[in-house]
Formats: sequence, structure tokens, C-alpha cells
Amino acid sequence: MVKHNNCSNSKSREVWNYEAKVAEIENIIARIEAGELELAEVFEQFAKAVEYLRECEKFLQQRQQQVDLLIETLNDQS
Repeated sequence: MVKHNNCSNSKSREVWNYEAKVAEIENIIARIEAGELELAEVFEQFAKAVEYLRECEKFLQQRQQQVDLLIETLNDQS
């Protein structure tokens, strides 16, 4: 049986998803470009987009390290 963290924060139970973050970034950019936001909200949303971009970059770097390790393992077995 798998135990789940009983934290009241629902975000802690969400699975992080690269594609979902990219879609969020694109949505934020579209809203900024469309002029839908007040100036203060533009800065808030921009900061959120930058945070998401950093998360995506970290995710991609981790996956690249995994791929490099797998390739190294395959080369060692040859």
C-alpha cells in the first residue's frame, strides 16, 4: 500500500509536468501580449513565468544527466 503525504496543501500532491509548465508559460505570455492584465499583474505573471522557466531548465538538465549516465553505462558494457 502506498502512503500519501497528508499535507493540506494540494499543490504538494500534484505531479510536476514539463508540458503543463510550458503551456502555463505560453498562456502567461499570451495574456501579457494581449494587454489583458493590469501593470502590477504583468509583473507578477512575468515573475511566475520566469520561475516556471527555471523549473523547466532544471528538469531538462536533470534529464540530460540521466541520458548521459545511460549512454556512459551502455558504452562501458560494450
